Amino acid sequence: MARVELIMPKMGESVSEATIITWTKEIGEKVELDETIVEIATDKVDSEVPSTHEGILVEKFFNTDDVVQVGDTFAILETEETAESENNTSPIKDEAQEDKKIVKEKIIEEKSEENNSISTSSGTRFYSPLVKNIAKKEGLSIDELNNIDGTGKEGRVTKSDIISYVATKDNTPHKADINKNETKTTKEKELESETSNKVTIPDTGGTEIVEMDRMRKLISAHMTMSKATSAHITSFVEADMTNIVNWRNSIKADFKKREGQNITFTPIIIEAMAKAVKDFPLINVSVEGTNIHIHKNVNIGMAAALPDGNLIVPVIKECQNKNLIGITKSVNDLATRARAGNLNPDDIQGGTITMTNVGTFGNLMGTPIINQPQVAIMACGVIKKKPVVLEKEYGDVIAIRHMMFLSLSYDHRVVDGALGGQFVRKVADYLENFDLNTSV
Repeated sequence: MARVELIMPKMGESVSEATIITWTKEIGEKVELDETIVEIATDKVDSEVPSTHEGILVEKFFNTDDVVQVGDTFAILETEETAESENNTSPIKDEAQEDKKIVKEKIIEEKSEENNSISTSSGTRFYSPLVKNIAKKEGLSIDELNNIDGTGKEGRVTKSDIISYVATKDNTPHKADINKNETKTTKEKELESETSNKVTIPDTGGTEIVEMDRMRKLISAHMTMSKATSAHITSFVEADMTNIVNWRNSIKADFKKREGQNITFTPIIIEAMAKAVKDFPLINVSVEGTNIHIHKNVNIGMAAALPDGNLIVPVIKECQNKNLIGITKSVNDLATRARAGNLNPDDIQGGTITMTNVGTFGNLMGTPIINQPQVAIMACGVIKKKPVVLEKEYGDVIAIRHMMFLSLSYDHRVVDGALGGQFVRKVADYLENFDLNTSV
């Protein structure tokens, strides 16, 4: 029999760790090739890890809710080996294998201790290696870590929690205040903590208390961090969508028959955004401290509501290189897989600017929160018929037009009002000047 290590695979760009949700196999059970052995969760996407070999599961190095780094061994399979290989063993080889096993067990034991909880005066608390690395890089003490409110399972501090804490650290008490605080009794500090953190909710009778699920906690932490990080400002324009509405009505039946899928307004708006980014490339950037990263590729995130009410943002990559059909197919594919819960980690990575369609819910306009570390997000309202004054060569007239509000929230640290306003106006111009002869 041969022992095979199962390694946590790379799950996408910038994904360095995963949390084990559940094991689908127990020790002693047979595992088929490509059969799911464990289900994992990254920041937003749940995935299944298939077995790379066929055999019997003999060891599990992590439990449910443990965090595993990419490239780590998480389980051992015992597989069938040829008789020749079994007969070729020798005492020296067996001794070497035993030594290797002892070394490996020692490494695993050390890693387990490293990933275990950090002792505090009030008990124990688990910190993932990623969180500890960020804490070390930012110079955070153990006491500071212990005081961060975790939104993860059982109060665990997530990546978003610690990033949010670092972003708002300047608002924390000065060192002198902290030293003064340390002279207070434990009871006094507990009382102050409860008073400052506890929100008083009136008893209205018949109230049901429901804990946020994992994704809602992540969204909550990410949105709070974004508002604390960026200086949000929003600009609005109104776009005449009449030509696009009429064009879409004329081709949607043939498109559905030929391509087997619908063409919506979303890919048309995304195409207009990609064109406008070419005119204003400084809207397609990310901020890291005092550095501005200007992206060459236009990777547009598409905020999508899930059936459970949560939100996810799959990304259409390199929109500047896609035509309308290509963008439409990407949008439909990502939307379908998002609703079915089949997105891959790569599908939500690498976005450089985001759009959200609040008009889907009948909303006139919105002021969306920036998806960090991006600097802009655009919301599209409902397309609604309304009377509009049109300037004609023979005089002004009132006509019924299909109108839509566009709103752009942007980071005022790096995007001034002129740039933000010109960009959203340019998107509206591309929509209003849509070529009616466009073929799909």
